[in-house]
Amino acid sequence: MAQLRQVLSDAGFQQVRTWIQSGNAVLRSDLSAKEVELRVHQLIKEHIGPDLAIVVRTGHELRQMLDNNPFLGDEYPIARVFFVSFQESPAEEKVQALLAQDFGQEKLRIDGMSAYMFIPQAFSDSKLSNNFLERKLGVAATTRNFNTITKMIAWAEEEQDVATPHKISS
Repeated sequence: MAQLRQVLSDAGFQQVRTWIQSGNAVLRSDLSAKEVELRVHQLIKEHIGPDLAIVVRTGHELRQMLDNNPFLGDEYPIARVFFVSFQESPAEEKVQALLAQDFGQEKLRIDGMSAYMFIPQAFSDSKLSNNFLERKLGVAATTRNFNTITKMIAWAEEEQDVATPHKISS
């Protein structure tokens, strides 16, 4: 993550912060979210190596995602809710086909560029996963837990008065 911070800073992004080894960064940029996605993808591939899909959200978009969480209340402990950001909107027919499946106690909701998964057991034992959603929907995605999302929102809101920050997930 130190290398990612350095590469992004050297490329002119401002106030770059990374969150542990989570693949998340918050930064300031005058570029659009799509431009940041493309630029960061290029920088990582060129300077670090992997050819990763990059998903960018503004602090406001992350806050909206958290506010739209359909899994609330005692029956859905927040530690078992996972937040998914898609790089682009999945095709509606693929969404409907996926939502028609029965995942047992696991729950899935998809709302445009976001999805929400309630996974009551260990995430590693779940049928639902980031890779599963990418494969079924044909779009790049990134999945984060509540703690990571709230940390990214807090950092983004610290910088909100200065410029629009972006979250990067790989």
